[in-house]
Amino acid sequence: MDFFRVLIQKLIIFKNNSALLLPIVIALVGILVFIPTQLMSSKLKKRIESESVSKIGNSIQSLSETAVSREQWEMERERQGDYARDAERIALLSKQSTQRELLSYKIFPEPKDKSQFTFVEFGRRYCAALEALVTGINARDCPTDAELNRALDKSSGISGPESGYRSMGSYMRTMTSGTSYRKGSDVKNTIADEICRERAESASVYMNPVNLSGYGYWKEYKYESQVGEAVEDCWYYQLAYWVIEDVIDTIGTMNAIAGSNSVLTSPVKRLISVNFNLGGGRYGMAGSYAARGLLGKSRGERAGVDDRPVYVLSLQDASMEPYTGRYCNKDIDVVHFSVAVVVSAKAVLPFMQQLCSAKEHKFSGFSGNEQEQISKHNQITILESKISSINREELAHSLYRYGDEAVVELDLTCEYIFNEAGYEEIKPASVKEAKESEEKTRKGR
Repeated sequence: MDFFRVLIQKLIIFKNNSALLLPIVIALVGILVFIPTQLMSSKLKKRIESESVSKIGNSIQSLSETAVSREQWEMERERQGDYARDAERIALLSKQSTQRELLSYKIFPEPKDKSQFTFVEFGRRYCAALEALVTGINARDCPTDAELNRALDKSSGISGPESGYRSMGSYMRTMTSGTSYRKGSDVKNTIADEICRERAESASVYMNPVNLSGYGYWKEYKYESQVGEAVEDCWYYQLAYWVIEDVIDTIGTMNAIAGSNSVLTSPVKRLISVNFNLGGGRYGMAGSYAARGLLGKSRGERAGVDDRPVYVLSLQDASMEPYTGRYCNKDIDVVHFSVAVVVSAKAVLPFMQQLCSAKEHKFSGFSGNEQEQISKHNQITILESKISSINREELAHSLYRYGDEAVVELDLTCEYIFNEAGYEEIKPASVKEAKESEEKTRKGR
């Protein structure tokens, strides 16, 4: 009841002041209308600003400045074409790197004449090619015992078994007993030293083809196997020749850059060995064969110590775990080899860089009768290096003269990459089958 009484009293106040009622109502209505109008006006203003002609014009102007040309698609097509041509060029260069001159064009992929003379001829060419590489860079070996003996006999006027410097057998027995090999008279030692020095001055580098892989094998080669095995021999030693050719080219280039025609001033003093059986010993397989009485023996008689290259299909075939992670696959063939040289201490890194640099080669097709083209190849990667000091008095170095500068022995383990597409057309079927069979066997393990 009190509520209604209060409400009636308030209404009576409006009744007594009815002149104020209308302005109050108008004010309330105005307030209620003003607030939404302001809100709507603000939104409308923002919308007008965002959708105004000037705003849209500015946006269009900005877009026109960054818009691509209507010829852009043509430029993009040209750029993509360049990428494609680059890829094709790289593939071609990689293929050409393995397209090299052959020692014989009568054997691969299958010899037409399967007589033993075909393979004997390959062996003759192999040895002759290695000898040509050696003489081509003015390389010679140290004086032999026979040369020393003849010179000493001539100087003394004495002949017979007691004359001369000593036979190699006597020389080795003396070294084994721990006695200095310079046991002879001072005169004889002076003469021998002078002969050794003359040899060093007349050659750019010490090198003997006997210490190059396969030379001893093919020099004494006798055809005692099946045709397939003989073809495989020729194939793998063709690969060996390409590798050895690059090593000797590296040595020749290094010494030529230095302008040296004498071992005494050459950065590369001596090539000790190039071999592919990396367990074959420090001074190459020729020394290993001789030590085991295997030099000149047939493959079967060698009992697994053959020094020809092998394809590296997995870690089992590798000389070490390659940091490159490369093994034979459908695109490349991988071969590991080792090279040992005596070099100036200052020439260690330059030699390694030159070994891994690009080299030129000629190619007249796998028939040998096509137009000659000159290409480049760069297939060597060094996997491991070892530097050792030299004792010039020990047996391995006593007859060599390296000059006055500090020298070291550098032993390198390397990998050589062949492009599968580059020589697939001439790869013997038995080699392909053996590789595929071995790959399947390894994957099944």
